[in-house]
Amino acid sequence: MPEHRHEGAEAPRVAVRKTHKLYIGGAFPRSESGRSYPVASADGEHLANAGMASRKDARDAVAAARKAFPGWAGRTAYNRGQVLYRAAEMMEGRRAQFAAELAAATGAGRPEAEREVSAAIDRWVYYAGWTDKAAQVLGGTNPVSGPYDNRSAPEPTGVVAVLAPQEAPLLGLVSVLAPVVAMGNTAVLAASERAPLPAVALAEVLATSDLPGGVANILTGRTAELAPPLAAHADVNALDLAGAGELAAELEEAAAETLKRVLRPDPAVEWEADPGLSRIRPFLETKTVWHPVGT
Repeated sequence: MPEHRHEGAEAPRVAVRKTHKLYIGGAFPRSESGRSYPVASADGEHLANAGMASRKDARDAVAAARKAFPGWAGRTAYNRGQVLYRAAEMMEGRRAQFAAELAAATGAGRPEAEREVSAAIDRWVYYAGWTDKAAQVLGGTNPVSGPYDNRSAPEPTGVVAVLAPQEAPLLGLVSVLAPVVAMGNTAVLAASERAPLPAVALAEVLATSDLPGGVANILTGRTAELAPPLAAHADVNALDLAGAGELAAELEEAAAETLKRVLRPDPAVEWEADPGLSRIRPFLETKTVWHPVGT
């Protein structure tokens, strides 16, 4: 006989398991390898699958970042600040999602996770505020002996490869990504391997904000697989080794082959602390020009 259900009873359903994609050039492609890997909570519960980016995906991300660089670097500092502030507004609208993913990934209580979300949003706003102020602090007019003066101004380095810290998967992520793009660089970021979901959520925020596609490219997968091709890539101008761990020395040696700027990892960094200019200055270059004085 057919099964009867009481009126109003809900049919059982199967949970929809997510397989997240990469974020390259403003789009969400699958890894060209077709691979993914399971992401588990601090308690070992399956949360989702994340795309496992390949070397080819890393090269595609660098190409997207290079294509986006002239337009982004050419914007006024004030406009870049507006764009980043809009992203912070959208992060604020996703507070509950970020807090839930942080609590699951790290095993922290909900209040602690919410504090990290607040700190990450505040950090994003902090760097948005630096966009039109860094030149005043790091540039200036230099006294010379002659009928001319010498003026120095900071300019973005170019494409920066960033290895996000494995700990503090949201605050640490924002602390390394925001200063890079705030100063007019474009970024290829390898997310925390163990806890990539906050990076995926941030990619969704950036995709629906005013940030042009290709300015920030976010890859998930094995850090040991993604870091070497990024460090050796001739079209990457700088490298942030915040999340490199034991790979740092090897990656710094690879980066030296193409004369990259390298920001070495600092085990003493506390992501909650005020970073000041410590993550802004390394990815700027100083351009000096000479101007005649007088009539």
